[in-house]
Amino acid sequence: MKKIGVIIVLIFIFFSCNKKVASVETQENIQQPKSIDVTGKQISVYSTVHGSDIKLKLTEILKFGEFQQPLETESAILVDPTKEFQTFLGIGAALTDASAETFYKLSEENQAKFLEAYYSVDKGIGYSLSRTNIHSCDFGSESYTYIEEGDAELKTFNIDHDRAFRLPFIKAAIAAAGGELKMYVSPWSPPAFMKTNGSMLHGGKLKQEFAQSWANYYAKFIKTYEKEGVPIWGLTIQNEPMATQIWESCIYTAEEERDFLKNYLGPTLEKEGLGDKKIIVWDHNRDLIYQRATTILNDPEASKYVWGVGFHWYEDWKDGQPMFDNVAKVHEAYPDINLVFTEGCTEKYDITRITSEDPKLAERYGKSMINDFNNGTVAWTDWNILLDETGGPNHVGNLCFSPVHGDTKTGDLTFTNSYYYIGHFSKFIRPGAKRVANGSNTNKILSTAFLNKDNSIVIVAMNQSNDELPYTLTIGSKTAKLNIEAHSIQTIVLK
Repeated sequence: MKKIGVIIVLIFIFFSCNKKVASVETQENIQQPKSIDVTGKQISVYSTVHGSDIKLKLTEILKFGEFQQPLETESAILVDPTKEFQTFLGIGAALTDASAETFYKLSEENQAKFLEAYYSVDKGIGYSLSRTNIHSCDFGSESYTYIEEGDAELKTFNIDHDRAFRLPFIKAAIAAAGGELKMYVSPWSPPAFMKTNGSMLHGGKLKQEFAQSWANYYAKFIKTYEKEGVPIWGLTIQNEPMATQIWESCIYTAEEERDFLKNYLGPTLEKEGLGDKKIIVWDHNRDLIYQRATTILNDPEASKYVWGVGFHWYEDWKDGQPMFDNVAKVHEAYPDINLVFTEGCTEKYDITRITSEDPKLAERYGKSMINDFNNGTVAWTDWNILLDETGGPNHVGNLCFSPVHGDTKTGDLTFTNSYYYIGHFSKFIRPGAKRVANGSNTNKILSTAFLNKDNSIVIVAMNQSNDELPYTLTIGSKTAKLNIEAHSIQTIVLK
């Protein structure tokens, strides 16, 4: 009996010791919250103000003081860099035929100025992302494909059309970006013979008998562009798959897009050695993004091919209100899926809105970027990077605004406030940054915040009101006092 008692005691001691060791190990493995000390950090404030010559300029250098409790009657932004969220991929724009055609009508001096303005981090706004179209979209002088009509086997496939303007333009952009520029591609329509309406324009659907041929077309395009020295990082399945447009368009229901992806496009890319390309679904407005995401991502055979969900901002045609919450709903339901803003511009070009500096043009960008990033978006892509003095060229007359317009008659470049507003994000928030927690206590000031890989903290604040506003910025136990002009945007950088 004594032996049994001794054995029981030893067993008890053994398990007690192991429990203590496990407890210690668990405590050691618990990640302690990061601490951030901004004492003595220099605060550089860069501003763009409507109706002034202040365009992305360093306007103030401040330092933090002691903590100040914000009152309900005061405007305040609070940032907590210890709470990190999604990893930032980049910001950029679409390199379309229209942009390329306009670019080559500029003087060589203005071509160089344009490329530096967009792609230099030091002297420009540091774009790191790009998109281009698979054969034609509406923004270009003509509608075209890469094959002869009826060639389902793609024997006549060639990209000679793109060699005149678009390919050299894309290569110039890559060079200006330092030799690396993430590029994803999108089709607006299959060739006419592959569609139910027999036209690349006016909607219609992909005929089932050409599904494999159309999937082969994507692979052919990617491989051909890469042979030309243009690496392709990813692709979307279809631009605006729920819109029947007067230009190149093609309709897919959520189920049709899902089935084309899992039965044709996904397997074809893998078979062709292109399984590493990032596939982005939807590529349309925020209104139906959740329905499209659930239909595709709830199917394991389709979702295994999906890297991200793309979206546009044109849903506000209904009531003037963007539906930012729908982006957050997708992020909440599918936190491992990447959200990408794939297109946005202001339609119905009117030069007087540029000359009068209509604040709504640029503020549409600022409002969307701040809300989209705060809702989990990892990358943001503007539409045409450059358009001419008419808002084109566009072969169906769908003339729009661009952040930069080139006058093909005089050769002059016009940098609108939209360019500078986008620059308040792209110049300072660099690929690899982490979004961090932030909050504003007033609807007049919108804000977002990021922590770069070099540990610099970047806060973007936008005042969309008619009033100049004093506000406080608090990080940890320190507070700084700032002012933001009416209809202006600021980037606050802490290094």
